[in-house]
Amino acid sequence: MANSNPEPVHIQSLSESSSEISTSTRDAAATSKHRRHSSKASSAAIPPMSVTTPPASKHGADRPTKADLILKKLKSAKGATIEAMMEATGWQAHSVRGFLSGTVKKKLCLVVTSEIGKDGVRRYRIGTSGEAEG
Repeated sequence: MANSNPEPVHIQSLSESSSEISTSTRDAAATSKHRRHSSKASSAAIPPMSVTTPPASKHGADRPTKADLILKKLKSAKGATIEAMMEATGWQAHSVRGFLSGTVKKKLCLVVTSEIGKDGVRRYRIGTSGEAEG
């Protein structure tokens, strides 16, 4: 007859076994990728990286970026309309508003004020921190 006190059986949970599988699969993929790139033919085709200055851009160093154009318009006393910024950059209205919110306000930490003029047109400009609307 069978032994009355069988040895305990270790049952592995599903999460433990799946993490081992994904780790071993990832390691195998990394190893095969490494082997593929370590061949002599591919290393001869790729020149070694050098520490030199990047090549000059095709636009030229004296040409301002689109962000520079918008910031220049926003710093003017009159400010700038969405339409003026769209014309200067070639962007659509939602892209200009996203730039104002994400880059100018959040990344550059500048205060952007918005005012509707007598002509009914909304103008945006960069103000000082004391001008922030509450």
